[in-house]
Amino acid sequence: MKVDYIALSIPIFFILIAIELVYTFYKKLNYYRINDSIANLSQGIGSQLVGIFLKAGTFFGYLYIYENWRFFTFPNAIWTWLLLFMGVDFFYYWFHRYSHQINALWAAHIVHHQSEEYNLTVALRQSWFQSGFSWVFYLPLAFGGFEPIMFLTVSAFNTLYQFWIHTRAIGDMGPLEWILNTPSHHRVHHGSNPKYIDKNHAGTLIIWDRLFGTFQKEEEEVVYGITSPLASWNPVWANFHYWIELFDTFKHSNGFKEKLSVFLRSPGWFPESMGGRQYPKEINLDTYVKYSPVYESKFNAYIFFQFVFTLSIASVLLFTAPKLSLLQLSSNSILVILGLTSFGALMEQKKWAKTIEFLRLFLWLILPILFAKDLFFIYLLIGNTALVFFSFIWFKRLARN
Repeated sequence: MKVDYIALSIPIFFILIAIELVYTFYKKLNYYRINDSIANLSQGIGSQLVGIFLKAGTFFGYLYIYENWRFFTFPNAIWTWLLLFMGVDFFYYWFHRYSHQINALWAAHIVHHQSEEYNLTVALRQSWFQSGFSWVFYLPLAFGGFEPIMFLTVSAFNTLYQFWIHTRAIGDMGPLEWILNTPSHHRVHHGSNPKYIDKNHAGTLIIWDRLFGTFQKEEEEVVYGITSPLASWNPVWANFHYWIELFDTFKHSNGFKEKLSVFLRSPGWFPESMGGRQYPKEINLDTYVKYSPVYESKFNAYIFFQFVFTLSIASVLLFTAPKLSLLQLSSNSILVILGLTSFGALMEQKKWAKTIEFLRLFLWLILPILFAKDLFFIYLLIGNTALVFFSFIWFKRLARN
C-alpha cells in the first residue's frame, strides 16, 4: 500500500512550527517574519499541489525499471532496509550536490534557498518542479532490485528527517555532528557567505560531505538566502525567475557550445562576452538589509485569515485528490496558487494586487456551483460561500480606505 507520509506529517510540521515560534517569541529572538513565513509556506503548498500531477509520472520510471530491468531482488528484511537507507541517502547527496552545481537543476532547487530567514517554515519552502528530475538520481536502486514501495518509504523518511534541522534554536550537538546532518551543518548549507556556498549537501548522514570534500563547519555568523536576493513574495516568480535569467543569458550567448553551457555550467558562469564567471562577494553585515517592503498593516489580519483558509483548501485537495477528476483537481489547484500569488502581491503593495484579489474571490464563489454535485461536501465543510461573501465585504472595505 502506497502511503504519503509527507502529507500525513503536515499537522506535525505545523505543531513544531508553533512550538518554535512560541520559543523564539519567549526568548525574544527575531527568527520569524510573517511575510517571509507566508512566502515559505506558500511554496510548500504549491509544491505539494504540483507534486500530485508529477508523482505518477516520476514513480512510473522507477517502477518500470524495477519490473523489467532489475538484476537482483532484495528480500523484505531488516538488512535490506538498512542497505536501502544508505543507498537513498548516498544518491540524495549526489542529487543535492549537482542541484547546486548545474544551472538547469539549480533553477528548480534555488527556491528552497531564497528565504533570508532560517526557521522551520523554510523546511517547507520547496521547489514546485524539482521532483520532476530528482527521481532520476535514484534509478540505480531500481536496477539494483529495491522494491518501489520500500524505496518510496525510505526516501519519504529521508525527507522528513530534514525538517527539524531547519532551526536556529538548536546549537552544537556534540559527537552527533560527526555522523548526522544537524541544524548546525544545515545552517551552513543555507548560507550565502562565500565560504559556506555549496557545502554540506547531506540528507541524513554528514559522512558523505566529509568523504567527498564538501564539508564545512559552522563558524562565523551565517547570512541566509541566495547571493542575488529574490526580493519578492510572489511564489510563481520565485519558481521561474532563475529560468528567465538563464534564457536571457542564452539569448546573448554566441554559438551552440556557449548556449548549451548556460544550462550545464554552474551558477555564476557567464560567457566571456558577458564578463565571464562571477564570484560571490563577501557580505558586509553592517550594511546588509533583508527584503521587507513596507505595506499597509491594515491588510495583515486579512492576509493571515485568507492564507489559513487557502491552506485548508489545499489540505482538502491533498487528501481527496484520488477521488477528484483532473478538471476538479487542476482548477482548484490553480485557484489556490492564484490566492498565494495574491497574498504575495498584497504584501508587496503591487498595483495589480487588489484586482487579482477581487478576481480570486469571484472565482472561489462560482467554483462550488460548477462542481456542486461532487465537491459540495468539501465546501459545505469549510463554509465556502459564507466565507467568500464575508471576505469580499472585508476586502472591499480595506481597499476603499
